[in-house]
Amino acid sequence: MSRNFLQKILFFALLWLIPAIVVATETQSRNSLIAFGGRVASDDARGRLVIEFDRKPEFTLHYTSNPNRIVIDLAETHFAFSETELEPIGLFADIRYGTMGENASRIVLTMHRPAKAVLAEVQPNESSQGFRLVIDCEVIPQKDYTTLVETQAWTGRESSVEGKGDRVGDAAPAPEGGDYLVAVDAGHGGIDAGAQGAVTKVDEKDVTLAFAKDLADRLNAIKGVRAFLTREDDTFISLSERVVIARQRGAKLFISLHADTLRQKDIRGATVYTISDKASDLLAAGLAERENLSDGIAGIQVNDEPEEVTDILIDLTRRETQAFSIRMAESVVKSFEGQITLINNPLRHAGFRVLQAPDVPSILLELGFLSNPEDEKLLTDPEWQAKVATLLSDAVGRYLKESGVAVAN
Repeated sequence: MSRNFLQKILFFALLWLIPAIVVATETQSRNSLIAFGGRVASDDARGRLVIEFDRKPEFTLHYTSNPNRIVIDLAETHFAFSETELEPIGLFADIRYGTMGENASRIVLTMHRPAKAVLAEVQPNESSQGFRLVIDCEVIPQKDYTTLVETQAWTGRESSVEGKGDRVGDAAPAPEGGDYLVAVDAGHGGIDAGAQGAVTKVDEKDVTLAFAKDLADRLNAIKGVRAFLTREDDTFISLSERVVIARQRGAKLFISLHADTLRQKDIRGATVYTISDKASDLLAAGLAERENLSDGIAGIQVNDEPEEVTDILIDLTRRETQAFSIRMAESVVKSFEGQITLINNPLRHAGFRVLQAPDVPSILLELGFLSNPEDEKLLTDPEWQAKVATLLSDAVGRYLKESGVAVAN
């Protein structure tokens, strides 16, 4: 058999095989999921990853340590979006994705701090065809993360956490014993001293912590109510982590306490704030801007995200939650009126990061201004603190009654 004859046989065999190879390749491509978009939003304590698919994906999720990672396994997926769409920021140190052998792909989230997926589900796209995979993460203590890794029930490469549209974990576990939980947040702390008294040079962080402890004691005296502090000593806690602590411990109400300073030293009195994407006035806007710089003081990078990214991260406060926040703020003002000095127009709103819990009614209370000598004197007076703490606890009780909230007997 001549060499030319063999070459002809091989040539015609290839002509016969090429269409089969093309068909097989096209079939494999059609069977692969297509991830056509991705986005990520994160700060130091929370993060959200969103990946859009042409079809509904099945996935599994598990954790690894050293380094701390959340691993999402998928069927074979073609990632058809730019790498720049999933640039790691905030909580995420690295985000990688790709194929893992035949018929399998994987997304790996490497985290700066131990974190848990509090939401992992597939949702239908609202404005287009297809589905999106949404992973929400929150920091947790290292010991809890170690337990999470050690108690995973493995079946092959799958974990006991099945990602088929089910919620993974609980962002806000049910309160123990049915108590109504209130998070009392003492503003500032640690390296972030906050404002300073005009006369005594007292630090805002010390004023707020002393008042927070007093308020928590008085709230705990209300039947069916249990209060806890987001910080119990002179420790720095980021604004985002304060929100996470409140939600993870099941808070139903969040009260953040502050005592700022102003250039206009004649302005004095208490003010109650709720969150809004637009400030009610220049004073509110300025205060929110200064309070939001708290993380920057401690060296935490704060990104000014575009509006759509901010919405992805926090789903900004739901209307129902915001309505309850306003109701609580109104109850505080009603309790304070005629009892302590209030600023003009004491109900205000602005974009305070510490009020960003989407499912916990939240207020920020400026007790007064350390830049005003009269306010400073009161803010450092234990008797005045006790009076205001009593009035504020009364306001919480009124809020619960007017909102129809049932507490444990």
